[in-house]
Amino acid sequence: MTVGKILIVRLGALGDVVHTIPAAAALRAAHPDARIDWLVEGKHRAILELVPAIDEIIAIDTRTLGGWIEAVRRLRARAYDIALDFQGLMKSAVFARASGAPRVAGFSIWHLREKGARPFYSETDDGGEDVHVVEKNLHLLRVLGIETTAIAFPLTHRPSAALDAVRQSIGDRYALINPGAAWPNKRWSATRFGEIAAFLRDVRGLPSIVLWGPGEQALAQEVADCSNGAAHVAPATEIADLVELSRGAALMVSGDTGPLHIAAAVGTPAIGIYGPTNPHRNGPWDPRDVMVSRFDACACHYQRQCRVADWCLDRVSVAEVTAAIQQRMSEPSS
Repeated sequence: MTVGKILIVRLGALGDVVHTIPAAAALRAAHPDARIDWLVEGKHRAILELVPAIDEIIAIDTRTLGGWIEAVRRLRARAYDIALDFQGLMKSAVFARASGAPRVAGFSIWHLREKGARPFYSETDDGGEDVHVVEKNLHLLRVLGIETTAIAFPLTHRPSAALDAVRQSIGDRYALINPGAAWPNKRWSATRFGEIAAFLRDVRGLPSIVLWGPGEQALAQEVADCSNGAAHVAPATEIADLVELSRGAALMVSGDTGPLHIAAAVGTPAIGIYGPTNPHRNGPWDPRDVMVSRFDACACHYQRQCRVADWCLDRVSVAEVTAAIQQRMSEPSS
């Protein structure tokens, strides 16, 4: 089935945008001459600037009515043949329908985060049963006759001053530690991350670079302060820097957040520390990566804040994570 103009709707968050990139790559492989655009929140534009499968990024400010109106105006001017909503929210479904595309596709009602999105779709796919979100996104392409299980993350290389600075200060071999997360419920203890950095230096011979995003520099410094000199706070980074730092790293240790998924996308060995979210659905997809999970015991699934006295991540010990590191780093590289 030939289509000339395709709109991808995935507004955020960063990790979810990363998880949709294989669908964009599969669309490009199936329709090399099509125009493929992506509607995304402005704060996540930077990762899509590294995706060569995309013709145009339409960035939106969803905080203002003017931002919505401008986005719809730009969408309707492009006369898309189909809009694919990979998010499953009311707002994403509204944008997909408002684009004016005669075909609007999304997941079936059983796989939507907000059931009210369903009436905005002219076509649906069931998303697959009990699959990773990357596979779920690939399933949606069946509305265009695309049947694929290939997972590819085409991300272009960019020069990185941050990577250069890291290599000049500690050398080419290093681990990345990412203690931050938008949800407080996903953040493991800074003190324990510091102990992990000390283990990586003393046992694996790896210094650690502690990543930080907006408002997280103090958290990164706390990890470094608790590491007995084993960890170093990263220089300020843009998304392109994070991609290049991940490509160069021997390991990433992180909770369920965007930097972990970027590292997994470029093939960095990963240890994920999971509480309220399901690593089977949201974790790295390399079977060699190790997820230390308390999802089964968590009483606050997909909640930003823990609502019980016995916080599930508090039960993740340093010993458990160091054992996961030993297991992952004993695996042969691909």
